[in-house]
Amino acid sequence: MTSRRAALVAVFGCCLIASATILAGFAFATEPAASDRHVARALSGSGGSDSATARACPARASTTLPTTAPPPRPRIVGLSPNPTTDNDAGEFVVLETPPDTRLAELTLTDGHTTAALPNETVSGRVALSTAPNVTETLTDTPVLALEGHLQLANGGDRLRLRNATTTIDAVSYDSAPAAERWYRTADPNEATPVTGGRWWPRDATCLPVSSAAVEEATAFVLPDAPDVPRKTIRSADERLFLAGYTVTSEAVAADLVDAAERGVEVQVLLEASPVGGTPAPTADVLETLEEGGVAVRVIGGDGARYRYHHPKYAVADDRVLVTTENWKPAGVGGESSRGWGVRFEDEALAADLSGIFRADFEGWDTTAGAAYRANTSFVDDDDPVVTARDTAFPTVHEPATVPVESAELLVAPDNAEYRLQDLLRGADDEILVVQPSIATDVSLLEATLEAARRGVDVRILLGSTWYNAEENERLAADLERLAANDELSLEVQLVADTDRFEKIHAKGIVIDREVAIVGSANWNENSLENNREVLVVLHGAEIATYYADVFEADWSSDGWRFPIGISATVVAALVVAAIVGRRYVRFGGPPSEYT
Repeated sequence: MTSRRAALVAVFGCCLIASATILAGFAFATEPAASDRHVARALSGSGGSDSATARACPARASTTLPTTAPPPRPRIVGLSPNPTTDNDAGEFVVLETPPDTRLAELTLTDGHTTAALPNETVSGRVALSTAPNVTETLTDTPVLALEGHLQLANGGDRLRLRNATTTIDAVSYDSAPAAERWYRTADPNEATPVTGGRWWPRDATCLPVSSAAVEEATAFVLPDAPDVPRKTIRSADERLFLAGYTVTSEAVAADLVDAAERGVEVQVLLEASPVGGTPAPTADVLETLEEGGVAVRVIGGDGARYRYHHPKYAVADDRVLVTTENWKPAGVGGESSRGWGVRFEDEALAADLSGIFRADFEGWDTTAGAAYRANTSFVDDDDPVVTARDTAFPTVHEPATVPVESAELLVAPDNAEYRLQDLLRGADDEILVVQPSIATDVSLLEATLEAARRGVDVRILLGSTWYNAEENERLAADLERLAANDELSLEVQLVADTDRFEKIHAKGIVIDREVAIVGSANWNENSLENNREVLVVLHGAEIATYYADVFEADWSSDGWRFPIGISATVVAALVVAAIVGRRYVRFGGPPSEYT
């Protein structure tokens, strides 16, 4: 236990009886213990070896898939057994064929039922269904009707494509996730039966990493520089796309309306079901945007493409702004969180991020803001972490516009995890990581520990807020034991209390003081594999040094300090509230930004 924590515990013990009324009615809980299996996996040093260009998604789900040679014979390349329609109406099979293939002699069977293919001549891909009218609403692939009965089992099945009595192709699959599609991943020339395939959400993007030479970028952190995001919004002349997890800032909403009123195309996309519920201020923001002519949609619901829409970015003409913070006063508003952000101008990357925005904004799983506001129950946005302040946090780190060699645009779940693994494995000297918390089984922790075993100096800075302090303390203790046993240059620290910000919400990496990574992705499996996340990799010593300097300052931050002139009674009450609020009280779960 640190001296700071020991002092707090002592004061708490002295004031416990006098403060009983403060504690009354609070619900106490403790964090569940980390899984031993997960800890063992993370600390073992095992990990994958995916290349920098690898994607988590199956290539055939990509809208950028290059043209390939046609197969030598018809074969099954896709399945949609569980489309989340009534009774799975419209489920379908995707067939890939050589040019001018006659289908009349072909059948599909699961061993129990059989359906005949129509008397048609086709080339390329075609979707086959017993309910073609429904299937046409689910896919852009040309649809043909099957004759007979065929039902794809949600629990798994084996499907054969036959020519008379000869099986010419076969695939099998396990349990079918709702609204996801199975894509064949086996080599086109592999002999049947084929079992290789991957599931991917319906209409989710499947994109490679995009990169460009960027001359300069403006690095900034929060709460020090809340003007940078708003100035970016105000600078838009033609297009302004804003994506977020939550959007509750009236100031940001006013800037968006002003942009729309001056003729800018303004669109906003946010998450439909944030953890803990949609904050109450969202309702007023949605109304403001709707009345101001801003197009707003929310994304999510049953079978949605992404578990959570969690990015925090804006595209203003050819300027890209990516941050770790939500569009709320405690985030980009500079009223609470330590966050990282970056802004740069590049036509190609702005176009790529705009394409991602449009794909997400126009998806089948989005709802217009007005309809969402009318049908959603909002919850009070009582964040026990954010305390009332009479003065703003000081500006310790001014924004800096510095040269950059290049930038990469990463998105999850498409490509971010594999690219981050590759960058971590390429570290030679130093890795600095800042995260609110880290899951013990996440692949990025494994890659970081691999680097430490190679002799790379690693430091990890974690949050110390009530909803992650105990979990982070356990992880820090585990990693410290590992470092001692294996003689690794590995340090883990929970951020100390400071008057410069209220909590860690940044998600950043600095590698060798030559590469900096800024974005929305938390270090957990859900964030990297299921969420929509957006990150930027910045190559260049000056910009990497900017974030490294912020990291160093936060790492060496002074401990707990009481305000001057405060009475002993108030001190005692504050200590009780701090300890209870930070460590034990649960107000229906952690704040929405925890994810």
